[in-house]
Amino acid sequence: MTSATILVLAVTWVGVGLASGLWMARRGFDPLWILAAMPLGLLFVPIAAERVQRRPALAAVGAEGAPPRRSPETTGPRILIGIDGSTESERALSETMRLFGPRFGVLVLAEVVHFEATEDVSRAVIDAAVARLAALVARLDGSAAVHTEVLAGPPGATLRRFAEQQDMDLVVVGRRGRGLSAYLLGSVSAELIEHSPVPVLVVGRLDETGTTSPRRAANRATTTANGTV
Repeated sequence: MTSATILVLAVTWVGVGLASGLWMARRGFDPLWILAAMPLGLLFVPIAAERVQRRPALAAVGAEGAPPRRSPETTGPRILIGIDGSTESERALSETMRLFGPRFGVLVLAEVVHFEATEDVSRAVIDAAVARLAALVARLDGSAAVHTEVLAGPPGATLRRFAEQQDMDLVVVGRRGRGLSAYLLGSVSAELIEHSPVPVLVVGRLDETGTTSPRRAANRATTTANGTV
């Protein structure tokens, strides 16, 4: 076997492992799996195939409990805001409060963690997310109950699924979150715009004047139905 053949096989082996690790990371698993996947190569494929069958799940509920079901007595929109600890997700919350004030019917702040966080007996990642959400709620004026949820899974798909299940009227997210590049794990806002049946409001970066410029976006189905974006 020539050295060139060995090199090709080695690159292919590592490439298959890298692709499998990225696949898992995009499906809501800890990105550190990528480091384990690369040396395992083809051996990692069945591991990834078995694990990606998991579905988004609820990891923790805030002090206000689960959001109530829609009822005739409830007025105002049901709004879900995706929080990830980034400044842009905090701007998403600030912009939502500026636009709607206390006029919402139900407001839910949700942070999505990777699946491994639910298997950690210390619950360190989940508890940190719960604390971040509680801190944000404490900064609000307290004029209405705000529900908080910690979810586990791929961020975009998990928020989309939760919004559908909870009959939300609007999902609000920052244009970019914290952590690894969107090129690696995918953009949450892009995932929601493309696939969410619930209208999406994407809050962008600060402009030159120091103010946030929100951009309303909708998926293809919503655009077709309403004729507007």
